[in-house]
Amino acid sequence: MTWRAALRPVLMERVAIVAPAPALADVLTLVGEAGAVELATPPDASVETVSRAAVVRGGVAALAGWTPATLVAGLSARLAPAGGAVVPLPRPRGVEAPSLLHTEGLRRSLSPLVLAYGTVPYRDVDPTPLAAGAYVLMFGMMFGDAGHGALLLAAAAALYLRRPRRLARSQRLERFRRAWPFAAGAGLTSVLFGLLYGEFFGPTGVVPVLWLEPLAHPVHLLLAALGAGALMLGGAYALGVVNRWREGGWPVALYSSAGIAGAAVFTGFGLAFAGWYYRLDGLTVAGGLVAAAGLALALAGFLAEAGGGVSGVAQAAMRLFDVVVRLGANLVSFARLAAFGLTHAAIGSLVWRGAVTLWPGRPVAAALVFVAGNTAALTIEALVVAVQALRLEYYELFSRLFQAEGRPFRPWHPPPTSREATPCPSGSDEACSP
Repeated sequence: MTWRAALRPVLMERVAIVAPAPALADVLTLVGEAGAVELATPPDASVETVSRAAVVRGGVAALAGWTPATLVAGLSARLAPAGGAVVPLPRPRGVEAPSLLHTEGLRRSLSPLVLAYGTVPYRDVDPTPLAAGAYVLMFGMMFGDAGHGALLLAAAAALYLRRPRRLARSQRLERFRRAWPFAAGAGLTSVLFGLLYGEFFGPTGVVPVLWLEPLAHPVHLLLAALGAGALMLGGAYALGVVNRWREGGWPVALYSSAGIAGAAVFTGFGLAFAGWYYRLDGLTVAGGLVAAAGLALALAGFLAEAGGGVSGVAQAAMRLFDVVVRLGANLVSFARLAAFGLTHAAIGSLVWRGAVTLWPGRPVAAALVFVAGNTAALTIEALVVAVQALRLEYYELFSRLFQAEGRPFRPWHPPPTSREATPCPSGSDEACSP
């Protein structure tokens, strides 16, 4: 699979299922067993219902639908012995194809991260691999501890290997096995940030500080979190521009606040801030001009949507004000990457100091404090950090990628008993009984 194909939903083909009218029931049974074609009927309609929806001309019945392009050849070979065929059709204008995300390999486990937010429009970028990478990166920054990360890696290995066997026999727990790539990714980034922070079950001194100690340099960690957030927001705007162009061409991409206009506002403010911080007047002015151009484009887009008039101008002005406020709020939201990283480090430091204090006179109590404290930090903090990373993913990043929701691909599967007593399709004078 090329990288272009990996960053878009599965390519869909508009097809017609064609068969002699007497053989339609047998062909539809094979189509239903394949589970690869979406028809203009309910996805659980019976063979009888679907047969009545067929168009019949000269003893030949046909049904239009959608199927993944890669399955057309295999489906044709499957239907040929029963007299059926799959005929590619031109895509109708104004009709969006159903959306299906890739499920090969790790993508099967990663795609629920995107599907939980909504259905990716067929023309938009499928951000699954990028979203998964951003998620585990944010998790690791908030949960930076090499010891805790190693335990997450061990949990991921247990999920992958279905260990212990007794738990693997539970169907309910088996569903959690699909989460092993997230556990592995979160564990790996937690180990990496733990090494950067010098944290191994707290500030135990087992690993050296490769970058900074969170509790000793909170401001530097905060600035790093905001910088990481700015980079991810910039990436979200870049993908948003691509999506707006695919959805409506250059006019939509240019004037949308989640397209070029919004990206210009974001970039302009960033350049202006950098110019002010480094005392570069030229950069400050250039950034202000870029931001002003973006605001002007966004305002023009809002006015076009509002329809003009006094109320339209007022509505456009309010929406423009909301763009600026939300941009600042979204960037500040990434400060939680530092805040929860500091919280995790503070809990680890508190547990370690308690264990060290108790060790000379009460070593058993010190060991219990160390184990219980790290267990609580691992379970509670991991849950909180997982939710916070998901919140940043959806509200700060996905809100710029997606402005509409697509239509999910729902292949037709007949009920098990619908094969009995199948009538002829409407318009046919020939018997269709098997």
